[in-house]
Amino acid sequence: MNFKIAAVMNRSVVLEMENEAIFEMDREVEISVVPTGSSAAAGNHRSKACPVRPIQRKERRNVLTIDGLLPDSTYAVSVTDGDGTIVTQEISTKPESVLLNVRKFGAAGDGSHDDTAAIQAAIMACPPQGTVFVPAGTYRCTPLFLKSEMTLWLEEGAAILGETDRSRYPVLPGMTRATNEEEEYNLASWEGNPLDCFASLITAISVHDVDIIGRGIIDGNAAASDWWKNPRTKRTAWRPRTVFLAYSEHIRMCGVQIQNSPSWTVHPYYSNHLGFYNLTITNPPDSPNTDGLDPESCKHVEILGTVISVGDDCMAIKSGKIYMSRVHLCPTTDIAVRNCHLKSGHGSVTIGSEIAGGVTDIRVSQCIFDGTDRGLRIKTRRGRGKTSVLNNICFEKIRMHDVLMPFTLNMFYFCDPDGHTDYVQSRQMQPADEMTPSIGRIVAKDITCTGVHASLLCAMGLPESPIEEVCLERVTAEYAPPESRRAERPVMMDNFDPVCGSSIIAHGVRQLIVRDVTVRGADVAEPETDGVENMHTEALVFEE
Repeated sequence: MNFKIAAVMNRSVVLEMENEAIFEMDREVEISVVPTGSSAAAGNHRSKACPVRPIQRKERRNVLTIDGLLPDSTYAVSVTDGDGTIVTQEISTKPESVLLNVRKFGAAGDGSHDDTAAIQAAIMACPPQGTVFVPAGTYRCTPLFLKSEMTLWLEEGAAILGETDRSRYPVLPGMTRATNEEEEYNLASWEGNPLDCFASLITAISVHDVDIIGRGIIDGNAAASDWWKNPRTKRTAWRPRTVFLAYSEHIRMCGVQIQNSPSWTVHPYYSNHLGFYNLTITNPPDSPNTDGLDPESCKHVEILGTVISVGDDCMAIKSGKIYMSRVHLCPTTDIAVRNCHLKSGHGSVTIGSEIAGGVTDIRVSQCIFDGTDRGLRIKTRRGRGKTSVLNNICFEKIRMHDVLMPFTLNMFYFCDPDGHTDYVQSRQMQPADEMTPSIGRIVAKDITCTGVHASLLCAMGLPESPIEEVCLERVTAEYAPPESRRAERPVMMDNFDPVCGSSIIAHGVRQLIVRDVTVRGADVAEPETDGVENMHTEALVFEE
């Protein structure tokens, strides 16, 4: 049983098992973490949260967080498989200059007092490589702003709870003209446009080398406020996120739970080199626009071991609308999603619809999609522009259960005020111009789907810009029983009726490859195609 070190912080380490299992192994392995040398911190911060002793436990999940370590220390990390095989690697935790307890800055942690100033004071006083420690308790806060080269550590039992009065939230201006009257300074975004937003409970702007760790909770407290009431109405500014990471790099979040978000939960924006490990993101299923994790115009992002259950898309990969692509072009690229469990959302992993800057090189693997409306969900439309290029998207080694429509690709998505106009919805050939998006190669392989309702694949490309290639390989789909199956509309576009028990629907696709695919229990077995230039099928099997 091999494993790799995914991330090392000052007080924790993230391991990823290297195997073929999806999200978790079928057996437990024993984890051992043993100190191998002296610790510079051993004499300073001993507590039940920082034991100087070996750690042993059993685990089944592929991605593991081992916390309770000391900074600037070396450990031997061993994994023992059921057959007695032991694999050991040595790690050295990051150094830490100081540990600042927010209680010493005046934070009460009683859920009643406003602890914003005390925690912000600790953050501002924190020197490079320092840690701001939030012990168990409930800390009612308005937005907190992080700085570079720090760790925010939320102890198990600690909760940062969002203030319910929106008048106490600062507003971040969407766009400010620079003093030279030539450049622009962008601080906020709402659904792909640079619009004024309330600051988020945890906000990081133009920072680097920040870790947010621990087993505590970041609670947007939206249900107790009015964030979810009249959600499409702007009141002073647009709704905040719970965590907003803008123009930053080398940011990591590990182990924390984020919940009850006013809108998108974790929103990395124009940021690079990001890691999200073993997060738990939870919002009510009927909460509006509460996407789980939405990297927008970001590069080099790793999302491992994360569990998401929300009111909208579990993950949505974006790159802004047309203004941002023209003036501040930044494609999203190199996103890896592995060993995650995505459930209760409109889409498991969505790409779009705000993708005017383009999205490339996305790989989603060894994940469970459980109870979402759609698995892979791509949504774009005329008007996203010629830089809206989606390419090299790969989903592999996925297990879907009760995902109504596993694969949907929609180039007629009816979002935005003009979404229902003829320009967006017409299925007649339109001029291919600077406003025309494109979709390149999409691959889905080694995937099992059970409980399918509407269709296995629904791909709707533009007549003037067909989807270049869709490849399904080694896919098994088993449909829900007819008596429990319901009709659904796989893609959100006009003049597309709900379907039930269809297998493959493909319109406007240059090349459709279906190889080693088994479909069980579909009402409409034969693929429905229109405008498919080349369809290659090999070992496509339909069973009753």
